[in-house]
Amino acid sequence: MKFHTLLITSSLFLSGLAWAGPHDADHKPMQGGVLSTVKDVDYELVAKSDVLQLYVRDHGKPVDVSKTTAKVTLLSGSEKQEVELKPIGDKLEAKGSFKISAGTKVVAQVISAGKTSSVRFALK
Repeated sequence: MKFHTLLITSSLFLSGLAWAGPHDADHKPMQGGVLSTVKDVDYELVAKSDVLQLYVRDHGKPVDVSKTTAKVTLLSGSEKQEVELKPIGDKLEAKGSFKISAGTKVVAQVISAGKTSSVRFALK
């Protein structure tokens, strides 16, 4: 009887491990940016010296950001820069001059449907 219980328990445990694999593969940057996940929603920040873009995906599918805004704070050394991102197509975006370098920390406050999400990034 104990062997039978051990066999069933082992089978259930191993099947759970096999199931966890494919879900992890979905969490990759698709736009060449830096990825952060908050409450099963993927936020991808593409940061360049002249443009900031924030893509939002829920379980791999793009989220409608037409009624979403974001406030991004760039922290580079002792310098701080705040930027408002507005919806443009399938992303939130701002154009301008941004101080972007390796090690820059980014905090985004994303507001959608009256709910605010705080997302953190570290640029490489």
